[in-house]
Amino acid sequence: MYIKKILLAVVLLGLVIAAYFAYYIYGVMLRPNTAFNNERAFIYIPANANYNDVREQLKPLLISIDKFDVLAKQKKYRSNIKAGRYIIKKGMSNNDIINSIRSNNLPIKVAFNNQENLQQLAGRIASQIEADSLSIIQAMLDTTFLEKNNFNKATALGMYLPNSYEFFWNTSANQFRERMLKEYNRFWNDSRIKKAADLGLNPTQVMTLASIVYEESKRADEQPIIAGVYLNRLKVGMPLQADPTIKYAAYQLPENKDTVIKRVLNIHKEIDSPYNTYKYAGLPPGLITMPDVSAIEAVLNYEKHSYYYFAADAKRLGYHKFAKNLSQHNANAREYQRYLSSQGINK
Repeated sequence: MYIKKILLAVVLLGLVIAAYFAYYIYGVMLRPNTAFNNERAFIYIPANANYNDVREQLKPLLISIDKFDVLAKQKKYRSNIKAGRYIIKKGMSNNDIINSIRSNNLPIKVAFNNQENLQQLAGRIASQIEADSLSIIQAMLDTTFLEKNNFNKATALGMYLPNSYEFFWNTSANQFRERMLKEYNRFWNDSRIKKAADLGLNPTQVMTLASIVYEESKRADEQPIIAGVYLNRLKVGMPLQADPTIKYAAYQLPENKDTVIKRVLNIHKEIDSPYNTYKYAGLPPGLITMPDVSAIEAVLNYEKHSYYYFAADAKRLGYHKFAKNLSQHNANAREYQRYLSSQGINK
């Protein structure tokens, strides 16, 4: 009888211990441990982060960081940190959280459009992925990379096609650059390369001309007409005489660094620069801005016509008047110059 009581006590104690252990395991592993009210939260784990870095991000999001520590140690997460962007959903347990931040690196949409230069583009990208703008610009301007892929510093901007792309947040500068090269090569398929060759241009030259077209007009319906004007000029050896290239050349000068040139003057046309398409025939050395895809397509699919001139239309702002001869163009230009003067725009 006495032995039965002892056995019963041992069994009951075992059940209590098992129950406590089960409760403890439930509390550490399976009980919801999120402290935020939103449906989800994100954490961003940088490359080379350690457990303490992750812990500091998690601490304000969890009810008990200590219980998370226990399970993180047990599941060996502390020595297996993975960089990336991770989601924590409301009501997740510690076990769910560890599984998520260990293996569920979520991609993000990285978007950019019509950046004026590589420095602006690098800053735009750095605001969306882990890599900083300095490392991105260094990757973009790496001489070995540029030469290998038939670019130089003047044409490098043309490798980056404005769009929205899917990346992991922890993408490095070099990884970003390599992905953009793949997108560029995918864009320049056999069909587009043939169209460029039919124009007597290569892809880089098309991108350069597209950047001028884009600066002349943001109207997609008008861009093929403007592209046709410039291609007509190139065919006969006439200088492009593109005002946007003059502005670009002017902005390279220290005295114009913080100015806005609204009106191209004769003094600007005297600037000695390979981007001065009034002084030098042919295309400038490289892009003057990042063209929209519509401008690239406008060059490749330009409108065939007999126009050699165009001037901004004072009555339809954003559009232009086109002319086949210089006398008609001069009349159109004088009309727009009078409009500028009436608006007090003298420089």
